[in-house]
Amino acid sequence: MTQDIFIGGGGTDYATQQFLSIGYANRHGLIAGATGTGKTVTLQVLAEGFAAQGVSVFLSDVKGDLSGLAKSGSADHKLHTPFMERAQKIGFEDYAYDAFPVTFWDLFGTQGHPVRTTVSEMGPLLLGQLLGLSEAQEGILNIAFRVADEDGLPLLDLKDLQALLVWIGENAKDLSLRYGNVSTASVGTIQRRLLVLENQGAADLFGEPALALSDLMRTDTDGRGFINILAADQLMQAPKLYATFLLWLLSELFEELPEVGDPEKPKLVFFFDEAHLLFEDAPKALVDKVEQVARLIRSKGVGVYFITQNPADVPDDILGQLGNRVQHALRAFTAKDRKELRMAAQTYRENPRFDTEEAIREVGVGEAVTSFLQKKGVPGIVERTLIRPPSSQLGPIDAAERAALMASSAMGGKYEARLDRESAFEMLKKRADEAAKAAAAAEEAAQSEDATPSLREFNSARRYAGKGVERSTSRAPRRKADEGFGGAIASVVFKELKGTTGRRIVRGILGGLFKGR
Repeated sequence: MTQDIFIGGGGTDYATQQFLSIGYANRHGLIAGATGTGKTVTLQVLAEGFAAQGVSVFLSDVKGDLSGLAKSGSADHKLHTPFMERAQKIGFEDYAYDAFPVTFWDLFGTQGHPVRTTVSEMGPLLLGQLLGLSEAQEGILNIAFRVADEDGLPLLDLKDLQALLVWIGENAKDLSLRYGNVSTASVGTIQRRLLVLENQGAADLFGEPALALSDLMRTDTDGRGFINILAADQLMQAPKLYATFLLWLLSELFEELPEVGDPEKPKLVFFFDEAHLLFEDAPKALVDKVEQVARLIRSKGVGVYFITQNPADVPDDILGQLGNRVQHALRAFTAKDRKELRMAAQTYRENPRFDTEEAIREVGVGEAVTSFLQKKGVPGIVERTLIRPPSSQLGPIDAAERAALMASSAMGGKYEARLDRESAFEMLKKRADEAAKAAAAAEEAAQSEDATPSLREFNSARRYAGKGVERSTSRAPRRKADEGFGGAIASVVFKELKGTTGRRIVRGILGGLFKGR
């Protein structure tokens, strides 16, 4: 039997408990607030609540401290000491410490099981955004994907795409007639961007075996949903790679999962931390894609929760679809900050007991202004809420504990070994080798033909084909002595002047003449 997720205590004395309705959890949500106001604890509480109800969770561990979800909290832990008092204050009588089923993932394969996708699955739109390509360069990338599809060239990893781009550059003239202008300069730019991406570690992301989405939606023997934690502390050094990977994963869920309408509870809840990275400098086509996914993916049983410092980081069209909201404190130090704070307050259903704008500015650490969807999807009245304490450990587990959990995981060994089957790189190399062999054979045949005269040439050389010469009985006239001697000398000199030595003599004489002048 499903239950709503307890978030914390509200009201004037925090005695009114606040719940997120599990039936409306796929209507998406927002967790916002300045650094240090309690967003991570709220995320941990929500992840625990979903997992306890059999709902799988995917989240990224940006700061490296969410691995504690895999370990039970303890009253002796220094971070948990104030929580017993908070639990009593909000009437959380059955508060207890507990650990939750966790699977660790890592693009680089060090702090979790490797997670990969193929270049083909990423697609030209997301890959173009990842590379920061112009419209013309993205057009070349689209041509590359089209050629790969038509010629049966699987694009699995980066070297496949790099090899295909080399081929496109070599055949740019022919391809331009069919697909439009193919600039070798644009091809070169894409290759350089791919090199930068490779240096950032993206080569680990692309390849096989690719991640099976079903491995993200599992339950343990007790029926609790697995919490999938992506190690993102190192990944955040390449923010575009981080944002593009999460968007790819969201798009794959949207494309592969079947329609389920309005389920009793979600299949998966997806937390998109540092959401501002997704929308910074993003082209309109990409923002439209995110809006489409956010609008339609809820009917496939997936809830998406954006986590960011300021609601203004999320475009209005997407922000309007986030029905469940937890707003931690916002600091308004500048005119721009005050304007954004006012706009954030105006998105809530007013509570006559307090001013929402003032409450957002005044709530303390671990406290938030909340609003959750109620019956028929109607937004609840905004409420000041003291967030409940998590049951799992606050802060990270140590490396040995993480290694032990990875070793005992059902995913252990499934993704660790990289596969390298025949794909575009090998196919294009094979074609190039065959073409080189054919060219060498043709050149050898041509050289052989030049060196050996043909039968016709041999026969022509063997026969005398000139006119017949009549025999003469008279003797040939004698040449004069001076003609014979002088002619012989002139012939020798003429031959010498025609040769290399003669040319040197002429250059020497002329050079001497010009110098003499």
